[in-house]
Amino acid sequence: MDLRKLKTLVDLVSESNIAELEITEADGKVRIVKAMPGASMPMTAPIVMTAPVAVPTAAALRAAEAAAVAAEEAAAEEVGHVVKSPMVGTFYRSASPGAKALVEIGQSVKIGEPLCIIEAMKIMNEIEADEGGTVTKILVDNGQAVEFGQPLFVIDRRG
Repeated sequence: MDLRKLKTLVDLVSESNIAELEITEADGKVRIVKAMPGASMPMTAPIVMTAPVAVPTAAALRAAEAAAVAAEEAAAEEVGHVVKSPMVGTFYRSASPGAKALVEIGQSVKIGEPLCIIEAMKIMNEIEADEGGTVTKILVDNGQAVEFGQPLFVIDRRG
């Protein structure tokens, strides 16, 4: 489930009289419960989930969305090919903490060469260049959450 859909659901619960919302999709189950001030939470049986799903706070969702919009605007101003995130996850510039970044600004890359790592559900996904050229801009900070389709790099094809 993508972050925009989760944000919409969290906002729906917080702005309505709904106390609890549970949605099941093919990739997992999400349960949102509104905490009422002064009310104690009833004890319930544990829910078995098919896939672990973290429900970010509304503030975290707004921050991630604002960062994505800012990156898209910055990418639109750039000349060159924009490499976009193929998934939702956490962006890492290197393969391991403390290791050298996979690419730097000004570095020449070939098609298929690794640019970054995106961690999604504890799986490290290597993102490769889909165009050759020179990396002119890195639009995401190390450790930042990224959304599907969010611009990550700008590659100048002339380089």
